[in-house]
Amino acid sequence: MEFLRSNLSKVRIPEPTNRIYKQECCICFDTPKSECGLFIDMNSFLAFGKDCVVWNYEKTGNSVYLHIQQIKKTISEDRPLKKPTLLAIGMDGGFENKESAEYVETHSIVILPDFVSLPFPSIEFPEKVRLAVDAVLLADGVERMERLAAWAADKKQVSVYAMDLQQIQNGVLVPRYGWKCCKCEKTDNLWLNLTDGMILCGRKNWDGSGGNNHAIEHYKETNYPLAVKLGTITADLEAADVFSYPEDECVENPLLAQHLAFFGIEFSSLQKTEMTTAERELDQNTNFDWNRIQESGQEVEPLYGPGYTGLVNLGNSCYMASIMQVSLKQALETARADPTVDLNMQLSKLGHGLLSGRYSTLVQDGIPPRMFKTVIAAKHPEFSSMRQQDVLEFFLHFLDQVEQANASNPELDPVKSFKFGVEERILCSSGKVAYNKRVDYILSLNIPLHEATNKEQLEAFLKLKEEKSLEGKEVSGDEIVRPRVPLEACLATFSAPEEVNDFYSTALNAKTTAIKTAGLTSFPDYLVLHMQKFILDGWVPKNVYIHVPDVIDISHMRSKGFQAGEELLAHAVVGESHKLEPGKPCANEDIVSQLTAMGFNYLHCQKAAINTSNAGVEEAMTWLLSHMEDQDINDPISLEEQTVDSIDESKVDTLISFGFEKDIARKALKATGGNIETATDWIFSHSDTSDSNMDATSSRLNCTANAELPDGEGRYKLKGLVSHIGTSTHCGHYVAHVHKDGRWVIFNDDKVGVSINPPKDMGYLYFFERLSS
Repeated sequence: MEFLRSNLSKVRIPEPTNRIYKQECCICFDTPKSECGLFIDMNSFLAFGKDCVVWNYEKTGNSVYLHIQQIKKTISEDRPLKKPTLLAIGMDGGFENKESAEYVETHSIVILPDFVSLPFPSIEFPEKVRLAVDAVLLADGVERMERLAAWAADKKQVSVYAMDLQQIQNGVLVPRYGWKCCKCEKTDNLWLNLTDGMILCGRKNWDGSGGNNHAIEHYKETNYPLAVKLGTITADLEAADVFSYPEDECVENPLLAQHLAFFGIEFSSLQKTEMTTAERELDQNTNFDWNRIQESGQEVEPLYGPGYTGLVNLGNSCYMASIMQVSLKQALETARADPTVDLNMQLSKLGHGLLSGRYSTLVQDGIPPRMFKTVIAAKHPEFSSMRQQDVLEFFLHFLDQVEQANASNPELDPVKSFKFGVEERILCSSGKVAYNKRVDYILSLNIPLHEATNKEQLEAFLKLKEEKSLEGKEVSGDEIVRPRVPLEACLATFSAPEEVNDFYSTALNAKTTAIKTAGLTSFPDYLVLHMQKFILDGWVPKNVYIHVPDVIDISHMRSKGFQAGEELLAHAVVGESHKLEPGKPCANEDIVSQLTAMGFNYLHCQKAAINTSNAGVEEAMTWLLSHMEDQDINDPISLEEQTVDSIDESKVDTLISFGFEKDIARKALKATGGNIETATDWIFSHSDTSDSNMDATSSRLNCTANAELPDGEGRYKLKGLVSHIGTSTHCGHYVAHVHKDGRWVIFNDDKVGVSINPPKDMGYLYFFERLSS
């Protein structure tokens, strides 16, 4: 006890604003349930497993720790469970936290470096220690608070149209049963418009199922905003499915009972007969494709051990789990004082958790990548939520964040393994040419459906579908035929000549039609192919299979560069076309490459980045979508447009008022396109870099292409793929398949096993590794 008293200066009583970690180690995935429990630093309130607590002691000198150990106990299975009414965990009305109910928790004070253990509680402890420990135990841990906040963010919002909804007195009374669409006689998927009482069918799904769009068409004709799905109305009105057409989402209607009574509906006597929109979305996934990507119904041999660790689904986080299982190749090693906010440390933690085998046993529960998600999704409104996301957008965001974290040590940056150069050649009708170069991370490919190899079977299927439709029947799952397109045809579309309308030619001083072709200036170590199965027109998925061989050769896609006898258009210099003249606006190539990967025109993406001062992809996309119809959208970038090199001195003064030096403030603003918030983050992320090295020209926003791109032969072997099933990339489910140790392995969240029939023709992202000569 005397040794504890001599270390009282290392103990702090936490304040309400302190972040307290007590559910998971900051450096590994040990928890209080682990064999050695969890150690909470009573000065920084960070948590560590036994193998990591010594590292923290040596780094900080903090010697006093609260040790939490949870030991499993046997409980009665007859205990009644309270029915949840809220999509949350550990909150009133939410799901019970069963795990905490199944364990007995013990506490002790441990003093390092000798791991002297003193059982807690005890009246012999100094009052400061008792108060500090009690505050830590009573506080909500950061991990739990973040999960609850994310769930709460997805709660349905009250519609702005609900309180003042006008209802038409037209004598409509809705019966208790026997509903059908007023326009097509459908008897399921019916929606009651709360303004005029019309009963109409819902939207037609991408696969032809669902309704006939009569409800949405009625809204377009009348602008009556709210509808409720018949069959979801019960005494529990909060569970009813109310949709707001102008808000384009499911909403809460506090006056639903009043609005239903207007049409004679007594909700308390109704029973649930229809699925809600969310339930139907899940049900739509239980089809052949869904079963294929998950290999449902197959006797999958479970795998465990080093490299075979699953990831716990944190709530619609399969998009993150699938991409991390495929793309994480190495863990990085630079650590800050607080490892919970250090991306490199959390990557190291995730890499160790996935590859060490420490958390992978015969009955594995997977590891929860909560801290990694918190860091990688910081300040991103979508990735920090519990909503499903596009795995492509997350992958690009992940690479961007890793590259930023390693800006001061580019030699340690693993992102360069994915980088490659793209060269576009534009042939003007004058006969002169121009070359544009950019750096990209993924190769986004269109799918040419006209190149399908099973056209006869497709024609027969369409004929069968039409015949059954006339009979009022639907084709069964085993009768469906999908187009099968070879990957070679998709690769050919990337290099195929493309017409560019309204191209401004400096040789003709007028707009004309040009021909654009593209090629690669280098071949990356790891080639990522993105199949554009979702198009911009409503993001409707193309139901198509891609024949992907195990080995591909893209040597023919290497660009030839400037050729003898070619004449350049004015202001185009071969090999320097990506560099801009002094005073000419400069677009952030990272933003441009991400937008072009989504299918937008390269020039348009450059303009979007410039006109938003390189603030970010979301800002650029917003500008792009609102200026697509501009008459000058295809004109070359003019010198008169605002340049991102000019620095607003008022913003410099603002950063100086924050306590930063003037030179550093100017460099940060230059590196971030003049955004004060991003500039502040840039300064903090470069705080360990000397002033002489804190140069904006070394940041990711520099327009100069990386001259040290990896390169080699164009032969690649398929190493992994991410498959998706659902109505869009922002819903449904993602699954990863990885080829390792001579076999295919399925990673379906926390389930890991030998893949019997990997869905190589259903990939959304494909990962190839370059073959050595």
